[in-house]
Amino acid sequence: MADPILYGPGFSTYVRTARLALEEKGVRYKLEEFDFLKGMPAEQVARHPFSKVPAFEHDGLRLYETCAIGRYVDEAFDGPDLQPKDPRQRARMTQIFSILDSYTYGPVIGKCFIQRVVTPTLGAQPDEAVIEAALPEARKCMEVLDDLLDGQAFLAGDALSLADLHLIPIYAYFSVTPEGESILKDKAALQRWWQGVRVRSSVQATQPQLG
Repeated sequence: MADPILYGPGFSTYVRTARLALEEKGVRYKLEEFDFLKGMPAEQVARHPFSKVPAFEHDGLRLYETCAIGRYVDEAFDGPDLQPKDPRQRARMTQIFSILDSYTYGPVIGKCFIQRVVTPTLGAQPDEAVIEAALPEARKCMEVLDDLLDGQAFLAGDALSLADLHLIPIYAYFSVTPEGESILKDKAALQRWWQGVRVRSSVQATQPQLG
């Protein structure tokens, strides 16, 4: 059986989520990187018709969309389960996917992190108005996620799941911005969660390189 191939830059939050799933399962894989900040390569557009990352290939199967990739990795390979068996916890995991994709990524990464961290590396000044406008929604998302932890070790119960792997790259980037640091300082459940997951070998192995 051939090793799976993941296409996309290691600094992408969604690429990192897929890598975290592969690392947690102990799957050997190949990462084919490119810098989409310089333009999306034509071959990636052929793999992903919406010109996003990541894309994934394994034994003739081609996939895009991170949730689909994560579920396939969990179900197709041996290793620890990354999806809860309990239907309530599984539903919570899926709910968290939607919260992160629909409401969190845009203000937290697309606006705050990109403006505060990425834009200066491209030689431009952050747009403070864009950052300021993103903060109410970013704050609300972190409050919701903090509440959903509700004394649990992980987002969907007492075991690590794909929900945690979805949040880890987003939290890691947001926490290094001054806005993220301010919003997260009183989120005790999220802070406790982060201290637990940040030392995992999968998280250490997928540390992104920026700049």
